[in-house]
Amino acid sequence: MAETFISQAVTPEETVARFADLHPSFDRQAALAEANRCLFCFDAPCMTACPTHIDVPKFIKKIASENLGGSARTILDANVMGASCSRACPVEVLCEGACVMHRYNKQPIEIARLQRFAMDAFHAPGTNLPFTPAADTGLKVALIGAGPASLACAAELRKHGVAATIFDARALPGGLNTYGIAEYKLPLAESLREIDMIARLGVAFEFGMTVDAAGMAALEAEYDAVFLGMGLGAIHRLGVSGEELEGVTNALDLIEGYKDGSITTVPASVAVVGAGNTAIDAAIAAVRLGAEEVHMIYRRGPEQMSAFDFEYEHAKQEGVQFLWHMAPAGIEGDGKVEGLRLALLENAEDGSLVPRPGGEFTLPVDMVVLAIGQATHTSFLAGGSVKLERGRVLIERTTGQTTNPKFFAGGDCTNGGREVVDAVADGKRAGMGIVAMLKSKEAAAANA
Repeated sequence: MAETFISQAVTPEETVARFADLHPSFDRQAALAEANRCLFCFDAPCMTACPTHIDVPKFIKKIASENLGGSARTILDANVMGASCSRACPVEVLCEGACVMHRYNKQPIEIARLQRFAMDAFHAPGTNLPFTPAADTGLKVALIGAGPASLACAAELRKHGVAATIFDARALPGGLNTYGIAEYKLPLAESLREIDMIARLGVAFEFGMTVDAAGMAALEAEYDAVFLGMGLGAIHRLGVSGEELEGVTNALDLIEGYKDGSITTVPASVAVVGAGNTAIDAAIAAVRLGAEEVHMIYRRGPEQMSAFDFEYEHAKQEGVQFLWHMAPAGIEGDGKVEGLRLALLENAEDGSLVPRPGGEFTLPVDMVVLAIGQATHTSFLAGGSVKLERGRVLIERTTGQTTNPKFFAGGDCTNGGREVVDAVADGKRAGMGIVAMLKSKEAAAANA
């Protein structure tokens, strides 16, 4: 797929301005006012709704008493990546969605912005650590992939004095936090700042490392345990004619491109195929990068789209247009994209979607962005002792342990693609599971 869509010069400053914070940070006065709205519920539903179970009333009460250090540590005790989660979490369907204020027809407490306020204060000096690592145990763990699951797992291992080395094929750590989340939600610099804190806990990184079946066997032999946190693979292709044309890309490449500065503008007319949250991010990016017209194409209706309702509303506010019950039938153009051929769909008697006779037309576009889900990235495990189920790593959910007791896993490679906070929760559980397994082995050896 082609990746060059630059048609005019745009300065980095202009790009930053285009992708300004979706929810700007509180200042001190606003944070105190919002914190004092909280009812500090004893049995807080917001805490239950958080996959990492941050003690929300406790950290907000500490903000209200202007104990920002204590607030941040309350957050970090539960979620070492509390800063990125405060920006990237879909709080509307998690903690804020569960806020008791809804029962009184009042606006929910702005938990995410309060969490960000505390975490920004914690990170401001650039030297604070969430905890002091325990004394070195001599044990070591390899982690595959440098995304949120591996980062959270590595931090948990360091808490217990276990050495952690993260291997990743890319040049920078963070996975989708760094490369795939919209800049107006989580800027690249903020992702790297948080990871720097984790590195200062003693976590080692090896970049440009692609691990295959042979590499996995070598890691298994060298390390006391291995954590699999490699996320998902490439975005699916359409399987229609014209996908090789210049101007066809995918949502993750588009987002990565504008975040690293290699893409600063897009053509006038863009079509995004898909209706998930990543598709929404790509469509909004196209608008902010200068597209005059952005269409999102989805084979079903708005009721079936996987994107959250608030993301859908945001896209409409940005000017994105939606075309429902349509499927790409081909991409047209002479060397580069000139149009997207679409087939209107209707329900067959068996409930399946089929092309409507005579319902095909061509939408003039200059760029097509694919966002129809990602493939699994576990082929190098096939045939080994780690069992897969529909391409996903099968784990024991409470510990993250796979069918090979020396291997643990978490994040998108086990759940097919969820939120950053879910990956963090998986990584922390797996870190605890690894420590428990290693201690059990040591105890058994001592008693042998």
